[in-house]
Amino acid sequence: MRRKNLITCCVPIGAILFSSCDGTSTQRNHTSSVKFDQYFVQGEQLYLNNCSNCHQKNGRGLGRVYPPVDTSDYIDNHLQDVLCLLRYGKNGEVIVNGKMYNQAMPAPGLTDLEIAELATYLYNHWGRQKGIVEVSDVSEKILSCKEDLIP
Repeated sequence: MRRKNLITCCVPIGAILFSSCDGTSTQRNHTSSVKFDQYFVQGEQLYLNNCSNCHQKNGRGLGRVYPPVDTSDYIDNHLQDVLCLLRYGKNGEVIVNGKMYNQAMPAPGLTDLEIAELATYLYNHWGRQKGIVEVSDVSEKILSCKEDLIP
């Protein structure tokens, strides 16, 4: 009897934790771990607070001004550059899905942990299943960022 009550109590909490702000369930098929779940949930909040204004809640971007992140060949193929963008921002052109964008992206001022969380969200949402992005990977990969990043 107690086990049933525990399940009844916890299922709604899990549904709240893993649903997006627009009421739809987030797409996560990756084998879950507590750390992964924490990174994903924190990453979603970081995305909503720092990225969704330009790239939109649904990740589709804003016309020819801000590129999409939901279906982005740039994100899919340039992990190190994405991590650098999240740390330092970017000036200049970027090609996403064959279209050129040239809008500056200011640095959101995130720590290595926050970048790892946000990257974990980006790389495990909208059909992606890349697994957790570790803080040590972020720290290592951003050491050699490109010169066209905003100083």
